[in-house]
Amino acid sequence: MSARDLKGSGLTDRLSAAADAKAALLAKLKPKPTVTDPLFEQRAALRAAEAKAELEGVRSARAEEKEASRQATADALAADHAAIAAVEAAALAEKRGARKERKQLTKVEAQAKRDARYAARKNR
Repeated sequence: MSARDLKGSGLTDRLSAAADAKAALLAKLKPKPTVTDPLFEQRAALRAAEAKAELEGVRSARAEEKEASRQATADALAADHAAIAAVEAAALAEKRGARKERKQLTKVEAQAKRDARYAARKNR
């Protein structure tokens, strides 16, 4: 055996060593299998539940705001109608009062005429 054989530096040895080194480099670059978290599904479900609860909260808050706005509009409309009805009632009451006064005056005038005729008849 020669010195070369002892060192193991033959062509085939060098080629196999180079192929092994290349394979080792390629193995480093290969993606490693992912390790899945055992609680991943539970955490995902928890996140989904939190998102759903938040969404429901936002929806209910918006619905409450919308209902409050609708109620405020209805209240304002009712107040306007009540104010208009009050003005109309006051005008009607004023008309009735004026009519009663006129009737009272005509009644008094009619009574005065009647008394005047009675007095004129008595004077004859």
